[in-house]
Amino acid sequence: MTTDLSPGPHQATVLLIDDQPIIGEAVRRMVAAESDIAFHYCKDPTQAIETAKNVHPTVILQDLVMPDIDGLELVSRFREDALTCEIPLIVLSTKEEPTVKAEAFSRGANDYLVKLPDRLELIARIRYHSRGYIAMIERNDAYKALQESQRKLAEEVAKAAAYVKSLLPAPLEDGPIRAEWRFIPSADLGGDAFNYHPLDDDHFAFYLLDVCGHGVGAALLSVSALNSLRSQSLPATDFRDPGQVLSALNRAFQMDQQNDMYFTIWYGVFDRPNRRISYAGGGHPPALLLSGVDDAERRVHLLDSNGLAIGMFPDIDYETQVHVLEDGPQSLFFYSDGVYELVRPDGSMWSFDAFADFMKAPVPDGLHQVDRVIENSREIQGKDDFVDDFSVVEVRLQ
Repeated sequence: MTTDLSPGPHQATVLLIDDQPIIGEAVRRMVAAESDIAFHYCKDPTQAIETAKNVHPTVILQDLVMPDIDGLELVSRFREDALTCEIPLIVLSTKEEPTVKAEAFSRGANDYLVKLPDRLELIARIRYHSRGYIAMIERNDAYKALQESQRKLAEEVAKAAAYVKSLLPAPLEDGPIRAEWRFIPSADLGGDAFNYHPLDDDHFAFYLLDVCGHGVGAALLSVSALNSLRSQSLPATDFRDPGQVLSALNRAFQMDQQNDMYFTIWYGVFDRPNRRISYAGGGHPPALLLSGVDDAERRVHLLDSNGLAIGMFPDIDYETQVHVLEDGPQSLFFYSDGVYELVRPDGSMWSFDAFADFMKAPVPDGLHQVDRVIENSREIQGKDDFVDDFSVVEVRLQ
């Protein structure tokens, strides 16, 4: 149990409890020449504990033979009180009796001296016990300050995570384009962010980015990049052209200006009249396009690219690729690498190919594919929590 007593960081403070004033005067004179030791005296043992709470000693010297209260009983009372239980206590006795010494130590005494002790020995023991006690208090105070700092940091991180989540889009449940997503942040604040929205009457954009690392810095970079895409504020950029978008992002977010952080991204645009998807990627896993989603045989197309992560090198041009959709409904899945980079309980890694094969399997009635992905990932790693942000988005094109 920690104590609320707060001695100065370099001030040893002695409290002597003895009913004989002559002993009190003798000990006072012993320590009087020591400028780093403060001395207090209590003649009435019934007031000893209250006096200790008032003067905040770093060591207590206590006689064993006193009126009104047994010295050993007083040792026990000091140890039972939360505010005095850890103060070093040196028992003073007129005799060197092993049985008394053993009983004193069993009740919580830290040391035993036959009074009156030699001055040099007494000063040395006072300093020794005081240094240990002061170090303990300073350690406890530092630990409390650290706990409070961690609590405040956790609150700030939780607020930041809630803010990032508030920027994510609402599901689209009606219309020719429908969207569903799941986002499970890791224990640390991460850098995943995604969005989808119309660019005009004929073009619909969707994208997901993943900032390297974790923490507030990664979250701030993801929010900044996400806002640039949402507001379409990148200069001289046609947001219907994914290659242009990634090139503009790369110019705007060079890692030497972002605390050496970079991010990966997959960005796509659905051209509704021509039923085609234009896309580009920067170091990001390929999107998966599922055709025949209502058939027994589902087909997976990888919409991949070989672009580098955003921010790593300046003056890079990113290539726009085009995929023409088959007839019938299609489901497009884009995600962060935390969805499939999973460690099994035996230490082996689940593979991307196994993830792509899993996505081809029919989905049980009444279950969203995104929920099925979460259930499968948890089953593979054998636990519910994820070491990285888990983000998966499904955009269904009717």
